[in-house]
Amino acid sequence: MTESTALDPGEIVDDQITEPESQTPPKRKFDLSITDGPLAKAVWKLAWPTVLTNLIAGMQGMVDQFMVGNLVGYQANAAIGVSTQIFILVIVFISSLFMGMSVLVARFAGAHDEQKVNRTVYQAFLTAVFIAVVIMAPVGYFSAPYLLNLVNAAPNVQTEALPFLRVTFLFSVGLLIYFMTSGALRSAGDARTPMVLGLVMTVLNLLLNIVLIRGLGPIPAFGTLGSAIGTAIATCSVGAYSIYKLWSGGWVVGFPRGQGWGPDWSVIRKLFKFGLPSGIQGIAMNIGGLFLVAFIGSVTHGDAAQAVYAIGYVQLFQLITWSSNGLMGAAAAIAGQNLGAGHPDRANSAVNTAARFGLGWAAFVGIFFFFFPQQLLAIFGISTPEAVMIGTQLLRVLSVSGLFIAVALTYTGGLQGSGDTRSPLFISIISQVIIPIGICSLVWKFGHLEAIHIWLAILAGHMTRCTLSVVRFLQGKWRNIAVDIEATAG
Repeated sequence: MTESTALDPGEIVDDQITEPESQTPPKRKFDLSITDGPLAKAVWKLAWPTVLTNLIAGMQGMVDQFMVGNLVGYQANAAIGVSTQIFILVIVFISSLFMGMSVLVARFAGAHDEQKVNRTVYQAFLTAVFIAVVIMAPVGYFSAPYLLNLVNAAPNVQTEALPFLRVTFLFSVGLLIYFMTSGALRSAGDARTPMVLGLVMTVLNLLLNIVLIRGLGPIPAFGTLGSAIGTAIATCSVGAYSIYKLWSGGWVVGFPRGQGWGPDWSVIRKLFKFGLPSGIQGIAMNIGGLFLVAFIGSVTHGDAAQAVYAIGYVQLFQLITWSSNGLMGAAAAIAGQNLGAGHPDRANSAVNTAARFGLGWAAFVGIFFFFFPQQLLAIFGISTPEAVMIGTQLLRVLSVSGLFIAVALTYTGGLQGSGDTRSPLFISIISQVIIPIGICSLVWKFGHLEAIHIWLAILAGHMTRCTLSVVRFLQGKWRNIAVDIEATAG
């Protein structure tokens, strides 16, 4: 495939409209260390809070599954798992507008243009609230039974999942506001505040779930539904606090003053222009994952293969992807801000620095995957010979695959932060859907598909994604992408 065809982001450059000199907004003290200072320190400063937040949030999900599994039964585990997959598929697409917001905010923060930063944040807020309240809540509530039928959830699972999924959709506004606020703050250079918000939300969610799932005193046991209620209360509480802080002006980003409170369609169009490719990318990758799960179930000892896939790839591999996602966000913010400040070479160096961090951590974790796979599997109760053999193969493949995905994600962040959100979309479709699914399909049709073939197909996909992401970034076309919004009328 040639870069001039499928990987060309197209006509991304927009005509910039320069604001009159008399309307130049007052400069705000954004974090200067991102655009001037040691790069390694700047990357680490933005990355580690996100990694810690992801780690604690992931552990909270495990605790929820442990509680409902022991208090309600395995059907509750399945209900939360199915409902979460449905909700994630929806939220990944809808939250794509926050990627567009992050592109704009990072660029304007690098240029120290507080007015444009705040205009962008407020329009992202309006869009998030409209989508959550007017679309997601009613549509999700009434379509929940059909969605559960679509994924072939068993009747006893649907009984537990239906109220859980409906509550999740009805109160999604808090989660969307949290995502919006966190993305805006990180892009403006403040990663610690989203970390604090995330930790508070996670701890509050955990405490509420302990009470609501099992009951306490006069509070009855809600079982699986209690997990959804606890999440709704926690996310909406943090969302309400975020609105207060954005309004009062206590953060590096906030709501604009004196510019009207209605929608600004010129800004909203830019949010979706830069963000929509990321939403399509997320859906494509989820679809690719569903096809892989189907192939895994068809191999010899398919039940064992699915079990080790859930443990090895879905759980243990997150030790690499959690850190890589944090570095991806850091690379995006630093690249965007330095482009806004007129330092494209520094943006280039920042992404390379983030990639080295990711590669080093992936190599460290990979040592354990390669040399101690049986011990890691034993932690999760994997003991049958077939499962241990298949799981060992998977973890050893992932020990190599992690190196490629860590590098791929950081360069993806660099591309997205610069405004090139289309190239990662095409790269993901090729590497995460066409390559692995194509390999599995060919082996299944012309040979005898085994688990090791699927594991190697995953590796081939990650190698392809890494190669294409690095090549695309090194082409340097991201340096010329213009990111701007129209001047306000008054």
